[in-house]
Amino acid sequence: MTLTTKSETKSHGGVQGVYAHASAETGTEMTFSVFVPEHEAGTCLPIVWYLSGLTCTHANVTEKGEFRAACVEHGVIFVAPDTSPRGEGVPDDPEGAYDFGLGAGFYVDATQKPYAEHYRMRSYIERELPELIGANFPADMTRQSIMGHSMGGHGALTIALRNPQQFKAVSAFAPIVSPLHCPWGEKALTGYLGPDRSAWREYDACALIADGARVPEILVDQGGADNFLTEQLKPELLESACAGTGIDLTLRRQAGYDHSYYFISTFMAGHLAWHAERLKA
Repeated sequence: MTLTTKSETKSHGGVQGVYAHASAETGTEMTFSVFVPEHEAGTCLPIVWYLSGLTCTHANVTEKGEFRAACVEHGVIFVAPDTSPRGEGVPDDPEGAYDFGLGAGFYVDATQKPYAEHYRMRSYIERELPELIGANFPADMTRQSIMGHSMGGHGALTIALRNPQQFKAVSAFAPIVSPLHCPWGEKALTGYLGPDRSAWREYDACALIADGARVPEILVDQGGADNFLTEQLKPELLESACAGTGIDLTLRRQAGYDHSYYFISTFMAGHLAWHAERLKA
């Protein structure tokens, strides 16, 4: 797969790059960012994937996530994909709403027209982009973990639960824990997958756990002043889903924090340290 370098910038002794490629899964050009810490020649480093939330691209966390110093400290590569396909011919929300279509791929493989042709973010994140990273960067593909924010937290949780052998750890900031039970999820999954709610379960962390999916542990930080907390995020549903399953859920309710990157950047270094410990185990 041919990779185009859009920019590379030295930062914290490493290289922050932005790259693009023609995706076979989405049928579009996809852009993503990668931070590679300074390392000895020939060394392969573990990878932390970061999935962004509604309206975001790779750029939001790249510019505001404050992750590079921690990545250098722990020797991990940080990969930030886009949140949806983009470009001419890619269908958007018919009314131009922010919570469906462009910037809102929900990390699913759509089955409904006109979205099925391009909205294949599940396969893109689980298979295509890892192959590209492994072929072009000093990445140890046997040591991957995943994290995300909001819609991306939903993506990280569901992808890890479906692929426990591929991803050794999973964490999230203010995740949508159950799209089956919130307006964002109901709109997105109806549009991408159709009205049969049984088809949604593989894209709902709580439903996956109820159906037997397991990971050893989950770390979640949730801001107490998040204006989406009650209607959209509902972390108590994840608590209930994990209870008695053997999944060690650490849910930290952070008083006064909202849904923004001020919140994410505050706890980013702690999440990366947590991931690094598990990637080195």
